[in-house]
Amino acid sequence: MAFYSYIFSANYKRFLDNLKKVAKKEKKNYFRLILDTGYCVFRYGFCLSDYLNYKLYNKNKIERKKYVSTRTENKFYETVSPSAYKQRYTIKPNFLADFKEYTKRDFIVPKEDNYEEFNKFLDSHEVFMSKPYDGLGGADVKKEYTKDISDRKEYFYNAIKNRIFLEELVIQHHDMNKLCSKSVNTMRIMTFNNNGTPQIIWMGLRVGNGVNSIDNFHAKGMGVNIDINTGKLIGNAIDKDLNEYSEHPVTHVKFDGFQIPCFEEAKKMVLKASLESDKILVVGWDVAISENGPVIIEGNRRPGFDIVQVLSGGRMDIVNNVLNCIDKINNNK
Repeated sequence: MAFYSYIFSANYKRFLDNLKKVAKKEKKNYFRLILDTGYCVFRYGFCLSDYLNYKLYNKNKIERKKYVSTRTENKFYETVSPSAYKQRYTIKPNFLADFKEYTKRDFIVPKEDNYEEFNKFLDSHEVFMSKPYDGLGGADVKKEYTKDISDRKEYFYNAIKNRIFLEELVIQHHDMNKLCSKSVNTMRIMTFNNNGTPQIIWMGLRVGNGVNSIDNFHAKGMGVNIDINTGKLIGNAIDKDLNEYSEHPVTHVKFDGFQIPCFEEAKKMVLKASLESDKILVVGWDVAISENGPVIIEGNRRPGFDIVQVLSGGRMDIVNNVLNCIDKINNNK
């Protein structure tokens, strides 16, 4: 049912407008593309955005089967990351508390009985991040300055009302600032807890566009592949609209070959963190490199395949490999 909720809630006007642009650019029949979209939705379980993001209009049947559709993704995560155990990851203050060994920063959840503690947090932090308890895609995440809060009590009660918490700002490593200093640029590292043996199954870097204060793919940020062995960026960066960049549009730093600092330390950290749960087996960790080393920003119980497949093509191999490992474990038991 979750898949069909995507279909019914889709912005059809925007999709059809974009499809017209595709038809014109690719010199394809617009009405045939509409029919082909419907076929991909009901045959494979792709969403409308999948059709455009993965350029399915230029893919044959064999190529389409290599892509993880939204319907397949939903089934996959109910197996490897059941929703019954989601609270630890989806409620961000819970995550910060449970994974404090890896998050390494201060935070405060405004409540009716902790106004004094809230004040101490503001007194200790000139700059901080405000975030919703359970937001997605970087929505409503803001960088804020304590000096700009004229009425602390009003801010405090608004935060309670809107389920907002405050988090210490991560001071980004100077090398990562060279790419983009406007945002904290994070690695998305997907791990799999394979019966007590942690594995990294994909990684990429998300970089802010130099305007917004967050790096999310859905907030006009861009993504680029990472060499899992060296920590160097590979090829061009790509944004949600599939624009490619050989260098950052603001800083003009070249992406290909850029070395991520503290890379081995970051890998060891997420591999260790992946063993914290034997119920949530696949996690997408957002990892920043601070001046003091890597820190985990958050763990995603259902890391989307959109940025993964835009950057590295169809990745049904990830799904199949994980499920095959789980089958072997279950058969042995």
